[in-house]
Amino acid sequence: MTVDSTSEPGAIDGGLVDAFVSLADSLFAVPAESGVVGVVERVVEAAHAIVPGADVVSVVLRNPDGRLDTVVASHPVAQKADALQDEVGEGPSHTAMHSTGVGAALDRLVGPDVTWPTFGPRAAGDLELGAVLATGMFPGGAPPRFGALNFYSWSPDGLDAVDRDLALVLAAHAATAINAVQGRTASELREAQLLEALRSRDVIGQAKGVLMERRGLTADEAFDVLRRTSQDLNVKLRDVAETLVTRREEL
Repeated sequence: MTVDSTSEPGAIDGGLVDAFVSLADSLFAVPAESGVVGVVERVVEAAHAIVPGADVVSVVLRNPDGRLDTVVASHPVAQKADALQDEVGEGPSHTAMHSTGVGAALDRLVGPDVTWPTFGPRAAGDLELGAVLATGMFPGGAPPRFGALNFYSWSPDGLDAVDRDLALVLAAHAATAINAVQGRTASELREAQLLEALRSRDVIGQAKGVLMERRGLTADEAFDVLRRTSQDLNVKLRDVAETLVTRREEL
């Protein structure tokens, strides 16, 4: 068995439609506060039910510096295998994320012609893994992809009968859901930042009004008083303004 990164994925067996519909529903139902981890946990759970021979499953995301972060692992050995890939700089996740085509890497980890000469023997000897299948996320996207879905088997022939298309579709589900969560989180952050900026502007405006009324200052002079007070006390301008507004009767 060798790395396969050029062939196109085929059709999904009709009997698996319900499983993927259920997965899509469960991904949609993940609470917003669960974030990326909550989404990935659902994908990993589904992988055990959908992909035969996948004894342990993990999802890794690629950092800007190229290092791998294991987001979710169904077994500690999967996280160790991912960390080993990071340590030696090779392995199925790296191949799946950087290869062209659909971005899939499938191979046994024992034998004379192991695809990854450093990772393979160590994963087999130290971690007792026999085979691995990794698919990049997005599977058909241009490399380098932002992560990979990894399926490990204890047995060298444990993944021989796996339909690679199932793994590809699972990776596509994972990638789409992760992107949606990250986009939602970024949008919520921007909205929160905007609301905070608006609140700050309002309270600073109120504080300027208090100073203008009580001390007969211009708007610019009032703002300068707030700014200098903030610097002198090493307190945020918004906090100075809020204190002034809430204690205006004491002035």
